[in-house]
Amino acid sequence: MLDVSILIQALPYIRAFRDRLFVIKVGGELLRDAERLDAIAGDLTLIHMVGVRLVVVHGGGPQANELSESLGFAPQLVGGRRVTDERALEVAKMVFAGKINTELLSALGKHGGRAVGLSGIDAGLIRARRRPRTTVVEDGRPHEIDFGYVGDIEAIAPELLLQLVDKGFIPVVASLAADASGTILNINADTIASELAIALAAEKLIMLTSVPGVYRDYATRRELLSVLTVSEAQRLIDDGTAGKGMAPKLAACARAVGGGVGKAHIINGLTRHSLLMEIFTQKGIGTMVVADAEAASAT
Repeated sequence: MLDVSILIQALPYIRAFRDRLFVIKVGGELLRDAERLDAIAGDLTLIHMVGVRLVVVHGGGPQANELSESLGFAPQLVGGRRVTDERALEVAKMVFAGKINTELLSALGKHGGRAVGLSGIDAGLIRARRRPRTTVVEDGRPHEIDFGYVGDIEAIAPELLLQLVDKGFIPVVASLAADASGTILNINADTIASELAIALAAEKLIMLTSVPGVYRDYATRRELLSVLTVSEAQRLIDDGTAGKGMAPKLAACARAVGGGVGKAHIINGLTRHSLLMEIFTQKGIGTMVVADAEAASAT
């Protein structure tokens, strides 16, 4: 028998979010399993069909690692960021704009979603520059790293995305861009999602990951933090509490909210229908990042 209370609970959220734009970033680790990919695609399509305008950004780190290793070279990560030499760039092009993007488009299409595959290169969507040699601190020691063909975003040209979402399409963006000379660059997908959310004046940025959210102490999984202000999030990044893997995601959320996005969320994509629970129920799940002013006004 249908539990109509679920529909009644969802109704005010459907009304509130109709015609609003969400940017949803799906971690590559969630797209490795065909059944999970199908479930996520179904949830995305449902969200879109009730009137939410969507832009989807996807990662692909685990798949790139697997292909690199099968080709005989190990991927290199520094502070959660991928070092991209010429071989790693070829892998990124094959995996990000090829395998994963195509599979996600197909899964969305199966559920009735009208999805369009893009990268930051299409129509000059993302203008980037190659990252200069960068000093990073690992294990308390600073050292200089050449990230290779890794790019930092200079500007977003959102017109194409806006035209697509206005016509009822779901843009699905792979994490590649190019510089002014046409050199293809690997861009962190969390960063792309954050910058797109700002440029599109999104209502929400949602990071779909493989962990429940941000912990007070990740090593012991102690105290999941359900709400953080931008300032609190930055402190967790600065003091190392966020951890190497979570820090880029939390930084992207803080950057988005600081740039005018309504709210940012980090939720566990391994939990079935977590997107629907976060968007259409009062309780929600995971960690939500809000503006400092919003938290102050609630006290």
